[in-house]
Amino acid sequence: MQDIDLIICGGKTLLMDNNNTCLDNAAVAINASSILDIGKTEDLLSKYTAKKTINAKDSLIMPGFVNCHTHAAMTCFRGLADDMELMDWLNNYIFPAEAKNVDPHLAYWGSLLACAEMIKSGTTTFCDMYIFEDETARAAKEAGLRCLIGEVLFDFPSPSCKTPAEGIAYTKMLVDKWKDDPLVNIIIEPHALYTCSTPLLEEVKKLAEDYHLPIGLHLLENAAEKKQLEKKLGKGAVSFLKDIGYLDEHLIAFHCVNFSEDDIKLFADNGCKVSHNPASNMKLASGVAPIPEMLKTGITVGLGTDGCASNNTLDMIREMSTAAKLHKVARLDPTVMDAQTVVRMATISGAKALGMGHLTGSLEVGKKADIIILGLNKPHLTPIYSEYSHLVYAANGADVDTVIINGKVVMENRQLLTINEGDVMNEVRKIAVKIKKSMNMQRRGLSYVSQ
Repeated sequence: MQDIDLIICGGKTLLMDNNNTCLDNAAVAINASSILDIGKTEDLLSKYTAKKTINAKDSLIMPGFVNCHTHAAMTCFRGLADDMELMDWLNNYIFPAEAKNVDPHLAYWGSLLACAEMIKSGTTTFCDMYIFEDETARAAKEAGLRCLIGEVLFDFPSPSCKTPAEGIAYTKMLVDKWKDDPLVNIIIEPHALYTCSTPLLEEVKKLAEDYHLPIGLHLLENAAEKKQLEKKLGKGAVSFLKDIGYLDEHLIAFHCVNFSEDDIKLFADNGCKVSHNPASNMKLASGVAPIPEMLKTGITVGLGTDGCASNNTLDMIREMSTAAKLHKVARLDPTVMDAQTVVRMATISGAKALGMGHLTGSLEVGKKADIIILGLNKPHLTPIYSEYSHLVYAANGADVDTVIINGKVVMENRQLLTINEGDVMNEVRKIAVKIKKSMNMQRRGLSYVSQ
């Protein structure tokens, strides 16, 4: 008998491997941060003695969700300015609110609240773009969440960096500070083509090559942006990115709503990745990204929630349901975006999109133990014919009972073990009072009253 750290046993298990393997009465053996063995419960219990055993009877064991696009600290702006067009929302509400309120304190506590919400709905890895991202990294590290984070880069001042040069310097600081951390990984993130000049984009590309890091940016989120960029660049946005050397396997583009057939082909030919954010795109009326067409060409597409100001929730199970239903109704075709495809987008495809498929996204021997357990013995999950169907069409984030990240139990029986969620919510409520006062929130009929 081999002594190990943890065994999860007795549950139905979705491995999300290349064969979409599903095992009954399965067990996962974990030692240190990695998966040591997977098999029948009786077999593993005869081979290993664990310091801790989790009985997953009447439960589903699966990889944790990978949220490919967030702005974690924007939990502090949840519901700030709803029911608006993208550029009005961004330029007249979000950017001003950030300029007046975002500081390291908000970034830390808002990110910690996001970490609590993500863990409680089954996310074990997230990709983040925001301001004061060192605070987001600190929050994620304390919470025990795996992350890929980058300081947002603009041509204009942000609360953390007054010039593009300061933004580049901040990014280099992140790279040096978090080098070789087991949970925190760095990405370089120019905000978008309409907020970044060509010289800044070229400097980003050089930095990414020097440090061997991925690049993430918002791209063609709505029709107005597409028209604006064609006028600014004198050509299509994706063609412009090709000209400046951006189109390769290290590029992760967020949204990609207004992609043409030629854009899709360029992304497919060059191995670029896409984060699909359907709830945000719907709420801002940005449109419907051509995700089924992207998948047909072999583009790796992950799923993301976007930030809480444009989605209002970080629940990846809800996002899966939105993704599946949106494309069916948009195409009047119930066969597109089937449940298994969407679950893969939220797990292994998302991990691959972030360049982390070798670490997480599926349950395989040698990968990191990023695992969630969902309780199935509930009225809304009875009976069960397909676990994939239940995950996409019936389950919700509150069905996640236990979360293990990097081999460590961070939530058990719905109790967070790394975050005092009461303290975090209280601190964010205090921050929200200041935000309301700063924004004079009785304007434009918004139902906010400063207190």
